[in-house]
Amino acid sequence: MIPSAVVARRPQRVTVLGSTGSIGVNTLDVLSQHPERFEVYALTAHQQIDKLFEQCVRFQPRVAVVPHAEAAHRLQAALDKAGCRTQVVLGEAGLCAVAADAAVDTVVAAIVGAAGLRPTMAAVDAGKRLLLANKEALVMAGGLFIQAAERSGAQVLPVDSEHNAIFQCLPNPLSSLNQAGVKRILLTGSGGPFRLLPLEQLPFVTAEQACKHPNWAMGRKISVDSASMMNKGLEFIEACWLFNAQPSEIDVLLHPQSIIHSMVEYQDGSVLAQMGQPDMRTPIAHCLAWPERMRSGVAGLDFLTLGALEFAAPCQARYPALGLAKAAMRDGGLAPAALNAANEIAVEAFLQGRINFVHIAELVDAVMQSWRNTEPDALEEVYAADLSAREAALWHLSKMRQ
Repeated sequence: MIPSAVVARRPQRVTVLGSTGSIGVNTLDVLSQHPERFEVYALTAHQQIDKLFEQCVRFQPRVAVVPHAEAAHRLQAALDKAGCRTQVVLGEAGLCAVAADAAVDTVVAAIVGAAGLRPTMAAVDAGKRLLLANKEALVMAGGLFIQAAERSGAQVLPVDSEHNAIFQCLPNPLSSLNQAGVKRILLTGSGGPFRLLPLEQLPFVTAEQACKHPNWAMGRKISVDSASMMNKGLEFIEACWLFNAQPSEIDVLLHPQSIIHSMVEYQDGSVLAQMGQPDMRTPIAHCLAWPERMRSGVAGLDFLTLGALEFAAPCQARYPALGLAKAAMRDGGLAPAALNAANEIAVEAFLQGRINFVHIAELVDAVMQSWRNTEPDALEEVYAADLSAREAALWHLSKMRQ
């Protein structure tokens, strides 16, 4: 789904959902470089309340959202003492309110995981310009998301570096891949920190090792997903929805340098690639300014020192999670939501030291093997499936630990 071009003639008022995470911090860095173009309307955080306080003092948003009353009282008191006029609200209702507020032009959806689904959908229903970094919204509820965007006229711009790269390499507007002469989309991934590790050593890797991505600075959950390539599997599902692509029209390539962020191959043999430093400020700035361009603070590539660019096919034995995600997309319906829920349980268990690294894919596979798939008609069905898959994952986790 490619949006039509709209150029704002006044400063855009921006809500950043998940402002204390990696995407949120990078978004605020880009916004700070262009105070004449953007006004921060609302910021939200789940755990890092002290960091949210610092952001509020600096950017003076009208609203800040935190998860519960204790955090709200503490933050409001600190802001009042600092002379900051930001109003603190709480909970999912607060998140949805600042996402759908009539005063807001642009919403950056950067809350990680299923928790970001409802506020992201609130922004879509309100017809906002949505900078989408929460891939779970499309993974869990792709069909409902696309239908809602078409009804409201929401403008969806992909922030994930891979999807942003594809967006830049496709014509705009895009009616269909076939009519545009596209042969296939090439989704690239680094392969994570264990790309060359002997397979027999994978059960013994630690959470700290899994979180040390070779190229990108990311949160712990997404870093583990990158190590297993479940992150690439979720991106595969997201790309199918964003670009109205069949699973057979998307291939995944390992590209350990993370310089080419993705490519589009055309029927005439041409391949367009988007290249750049592995820095999320580039796609964030592209989406914020689109259809224009503006500085992001990222240095350009030095091609004289770049070195070789490598590519390889991902190994199924090393990355079984990628195959599970592709299968879930082929199955459709609520299967991707179940996959995502099971993976969130599995990754958290790994980060807590309750299972080893290879158990992540095994646990997800166990849930998917017994999953009874249906097609959702409403968002509540997605949440019910999410809960059911989590319960199944916890049951399998208890058996795995016996």
